[in-house]
Amino acid sequence: MIDIGGAKLKNPFMSASGCFGYGQEFAKIMELNSLGAIVVKGVSLEPWPGNKGVRVAETPAGMLNAIGLENPGIDYFLTHYLPWLNEKKIPVVVNIVGRSVDEYALVAQRLNETGVTALELNISCPNVKEGGIAFGTSKEKAFEVVSAVRKETSLPLWVKLSPNVTDIVEMALAVEEAGADALTLINTLTGMVIDIETGKPLLGNLTGGLSGPAIKPIAVRMIYQVAQKVKVPIVGVGGITSLDDALEFFMAGASAVQVGSALFRDPLLLSRLPGELESYLAKKQTNLGAIIGLARRNS
Repeated sequence: MIDIGGAKLKNPFMSASGCFGYGQEFAKIMELNSLGAIVVKGVSLEPWPGNKGVRVAETPAGMLNAIGLENPGIDYFLTHYLPWLNEKKIPVVVNIVGRSVDEYALVAQRLNETGVTALELNISCPNVKEGGIAFGTSKEKAFEVVSAVRKETSLPLWVKLSPNVTDIVEMALAVEEAGADALTLINTLTGMVIDIETGKPLLGNLTGGLSGPAIKPIAVRMIYQVAQKVKVPIVGVGGITSLDDALEFFMAGASAVQVGSALFRDPLLLSRLPGELESYLAKKQTNLGAIIGLARRNS
């Protein structure tokens, strides 16, 4: 059993928000309870339509997405998706998105007493009251939104950090002080693709979030740095495509990991990883606790 900021999971492997939907499609091809938890697609106070135009572009080592956090809103989630998820008896982590501090707080409040296991705040959203600046790029705004949500819920609170900052450790310390029980890092990096036939940006939103193997070394580095400074657990995400990748994240300091973009190429990857880890640990005659942070101890 693994404890991530008060959330009890049977293994350290989870879906990454946005790449697993609400689990219904994957339930047709795999046993969902083979996972440690399902992290659902971001949920907002009101329905979000998402971005217009081209939303996804493949890159040599990953993909750019400009979906725009499309989702049906908290009312629809509670009525149509959560009852089905609760029947599966698997821990559910709800990723929360918002355009203001009040929106984050209200969604968190609505999720109390619903049976969800934890909340994961996506603070990479643009703050409409501050000219569109992302909450996750200002330690003051990050502290404000996490503090507001903390007051509205007793559920384990994870905060997903943006890598698009000058100092990731500074951001991590700010949200830990504000009441985060765990950190998820990293979110996508901002990127762009140009259509060379038209000379215009390909994505309808101009820029998108880069995920996949290209960002793995950045994620590993940031986890390594943050793990040395914070006391709360870290959930690693960003470019994991195999057990070897996950092991790097554990050794950098992550206590659990999420898999996202790799599922588009290998939908059953998540269902295999728990068994692969168990075999690895048996072969090495060790346990997960012994390898978490190993790189730091060996430095």
